[in-house]
Amino acid sequence: MRPVFTDPQLQATFDELGYAPIKGFLSKAEVEELKQAYFDTLPERGGSMLSEETDLDTDAAITYDFTFIDRNWEYKQLVFDLITEKFSRIYPQYLDNYKPIIANYIRKEKDAGEVPLHQNWAFVDERKYTSVSIWVPLVDSNEENGTLQFVDGSHKRYGEFRGPLVPWELEGIKENIIADHLTPAIAEAGDCVVLDDSVVHYSAINKTGGLRLTIQLIMIPEEATAIHYHLPPEGDRKTITVYEVDRDFFMKFHPWLKPEAKVIGTRSFEASSLSVEDFQAKLGAPPFDRAPAKAGGFLQRLKRMFA
Repeated sequence: MRPVFTDPQLQATFDELGYAPIKGFLSKAEVEELKQAYFDTLPERGGSMLSEETDLDTDAAITYDFTFIDRNWEYKQLVFDLITEKFSRIYPQYLDNYKPIIANYIRKEKDAGEVPLHQNWAFVDERKYTSVSIWVPLVDSNEENGTLQFVDGSHKRYGEFRGPLVPWELEGIKENIIADHLTPAIAEAGDCVVLDDSVVHYSAINKTGGLRLTIQLIMIPEEATAIHYHLPPEGDRKTITVYEVDRDFFMKFHPWLKPEAKVIGTRSFEASSLSVEDFQAKLGAPPFDRAPAKAGGFLQRLKRMFA
């Protein structure tokens, strides 16, 4: 598999857990600059895009500020430029030729901001590549203010085809997983966690009255094609369309509408709902990008060699 990190020790941690922490990713001065930039740019926001603006029937509520779903693409571009300008001097020290495609500020108010258990969308063909999120808290992050929490080793084991309208196989057992399988990331302001976008993760509400502000920068390998999976909300729910996309696509598209982009393929899809036992079995199994070849195929090749 193509490496994510230039450092073998970080790579080993990432391979085992699905994420790797890095201390002191940003200096104290850089933390303060990016924190101030968030507040300086707030007047540019256009408000969040909503699923209610479509025909989609959902009761999901987003209770945190999240740059990605802002309707003003110029504001999103401004945030992208601010974050990438600062991070571009740092991430090449750790990542093996990666490029940014999405940048976010994420802010939780008091007694709000739960991010449900989920995996991030798939941004590349995960049989060949790994997309990552660089997550950096701009204040000390802990369980009280809703830090990120992970299911260790869950990367590339669930939901290979992930997009905004694709049903998730862990949806029915989220509360069981939250109760029994999470490891919190306790981090100081400026530390970071680099996570595989396929790792299962969660963050609770901010129980404090203080500022809870973080940055997320989503990155893919330089040579990889960015993709987006779309499953129509009605009609054929067994065929996922694969779109070739780029950074500009994510600036301007509506997550709950049919994308306008180049179609490069389809994937057969069958919605499923895992039991707790199924979840645990998959957690202990090889990831889908490293599954061993079937024995039958190997035996057939041997027979052909010696026929």
